[in-house]
Amino acid sequence: MLKEVHVALILLLVVLGASAAGGRVLGLAMAAASFVVFDVLFLPPYNTLVVANPLDWFVLFAFLVTSVVAAQLLYRAQEEARAAHARAAEIDRLATLGAETLNAAHAAEALEAVADVVRSSTGVDACEILMRSSSGFTVAAQARTSSGRDVADATRSLAEWVSESGVAAIERRDGTTHLAGARPDTTELALLESGTALALLLPLRVRGRTVGVLRVANDSGIHFDPERWRFLDAISYYAALGVERTRLAAEAEHAAALREADRLKDALLASVSHDLRTPLTTIKAMAHDLRTLGDERSEIIEQEADRLNRFVADLLDLSRLKAGALPVHVELNAVDDLLGALVQRVEASLGAKQLVVTLEPGDPLLFGRFDFVQALRALANLVENANKYDRTDAPIEVMAERAGGEIAIHVADRGPGIPEGEQSRLFEPFQRADNAPRDGRGAGLGLSIARRVAEAQGGRLVYVSRQGGGSVFTLFLPVAEDILEPARPVD
Repeated sequence: MLKEVHVALILLLVVLGASAAGGRVLGLAMAAASFVVFDVLFLPPYNTLVVANPLDWFVLFAFLVTSVVAAQLLYRAQEEARAAHARAAEIDRLATLGAETLNAAHAAEALEAVADVVRSSTGVDACEILMRSSSGFTVAAQARTSSGRDVADATRSLAEWVSESGVAAIERRDGTTHLAGARPDTTELALLESGTALALLLPLRVRGRTVGVLRVANDSGIHFDPERWRFLDAISYYAALGVERTRLAAEAEHAAALREADRLKDALLASVSHDLRTPLTTIKAMAHDLRTLGDERSEIIEQEADRLNRFVADLLDLSRLKAGALPVHVELNAVDDLLGALVQRVEASLGAKQLVVTLEPGDPLLFGRFDFVQALRALANLVENANKYDRTDAPIEVMAERAGGEIAIHVADRGPGIPEGEQSRLFEPFQRADNAPRDGRGAGLGLSIARRVAEAQGGRLVYVSRQGGGSVFTLFLPVAEDILEPARPVD
């Protein structure tokens, strides 16, 4: 019996060695062969398959079961080791990709690194990452072998459709296209594993939004086993982040270019405006000399010089406001005094147009903390703007009231109003409405200066359409809370 035990152990080692070297099939075959060898050579009667002792049947079957279980367990351990090795290699590739993308100085270089890692890791001929740009749907990054072909126009159109629909697509050998879901299911994965697919297009998504398309292609057909597909699915998120980084970098560069252009424009305007002051002074002095000589044209020259001088002053002030250099002196002021000064300032320029100024009846005197001169300028700009656009006989209405912690001064007219599509650009410099009068001489600076002046002293300027037609501009200024206002006398 001791001899039989030794033989069984030796044969079991043979089965394990065969299973380790040749896999599960060879291990099971060696288990069956060892079973026969054990019976024929080591159990009486020898050289036959007959088993004389019934207890030997138990020994044989115990040996067979042990051999089969050992071969199966060894095979399973080997498969788990291979899977762990594959996962470790996948993690290494992802770590390499992360390092390459982080080390890339520019977003475009990072995207090229992603495309190169995808191509080399999946063994395809070409990998392209497409995204929408100002020139249409273009290839943002690509990596291909010498046999890789350029992206055709039809493929660009398909990629654009994939981006818009968020649905993956497979290009097959017969020239047809198979549409999948957001990610291929079992049927599509079978196509990718069989080699009948020439290209796969995946939508790239970041935070639920499609930002581009990843395309992998192979002229001899795509052969993606589950491991490669799992890696491609994981790495596609890196590609999506790379596309988003490229888009954000492009937007940042565009914004920086706009800021620089705006800075240069402000510097140019400030320089030109300052240089115009001297010739304007000379022109006005010469016009005054012509008036003393009786030349009637001198009055027109002086009027135009004054208009141009106001325009130059507006340009200079706008430049100072943008730079935060316009001096603002916030003091305690009464709204009654502000409205009285407003009437005196604009009365001459209104002509026959009537200006109606009202305060809420029964309200106490309103006091605020604001720059009197700048607030007056903002209101004057609003009244002059209303007079320019309102060609009806209706008066321009100015009303002041308290609105919570602010003083609200409304300037209302019955002009054509501001179209809804233009209201977002209303307070931009040099902005004039499409319905502006043809003979209007404004440069489109008044409203922009008025808003910036209001904001410089802690206020704000808003616009709403007036019910029944027209416009209402409201200047909000900080109210003075610590003033004990006397009651308004009642007539």
